[in-house]
Amino acid sequence: MTQKTILRVVLIVALACIAFAFWWFDLGRFLSLDYMREIQGSIKDVYARHSTLVLLAFGVCYTVATALSFPGAGIMTVAAGGFFGLFKGVIVVSFASTIGACLAFILARTLLRDWVVKRFGEKLTAVNEGVEKEGDFYLFSLRLIPIFPFFMINVLMALTKMPLRTFGGVSQLGMLPGTIVFVNAGRELAKIDSLAGILSPSLIFSFCLMGILPLVMKKLIVFYKAKKNSQNKDK
Repeated sequence: MTQKTILRVVLIVALACIAFAFWWFDLGRFLSLDYMREIQGSIKDVYARHSTLVLLAFGVCYTVATALSFPGAGIMTVAAGGFFGLFKGVIVVSFASTIGACLAFILARTLLRDWVVKRFGEKLTAVNEGVEKEGDFYLFSLRLIPIFPFFMINVLMALTKMPLRTFGGVSQLGMLPGTIVFVNAGRELAKIDSLAGILSPSLIFSFCLMGILPLVMKKLIVFYKAKKNSQNKDK
């Protein structure tokens, strides 16, 4: 067995053990709105005395949850607003979610990409060409529109040739508007019954427009340049 194969086996076993532990110990109960409301007072008391330590601990937990695609990232985003307020909540969630997404991206690329390339190599050629040309715009659009699952975007982009630096930077920028909305809503944590109430149809529509706009603008610019070059040749 090669070192790469051994690494994959170790990672798969480790992830399977973590998933089993998450199910066996019912850790999902700690990622609920009820639990976040229950501990809000205690967290604020500790935060008042050890602000840096609490922010760091929350950020690490958030990073691990997003890197391993545990359910509850949205709950933690809302909770950040209730625990830390808008500004600090947005900062810690923005960086923790980006780092978590990058770790998930690395895991998916390590575990899946070679297998996918071997099996669907020819079919991926067109996808990679599109990613090289407009991948950052597509990723930005996907991150803005809240109907696409977080983990799915991480995995799909990991299967392409997109550089990690581009993935991280574009992801952080694209996730920022949604982060602000959820963290801001979390300032009224005690009044929130579900995440569904935070994203109204009009808000989702606005995010969709924001996501599509960069692609439309780029297409218009390309069309305008092509038309101008054609007119110059005719002259």
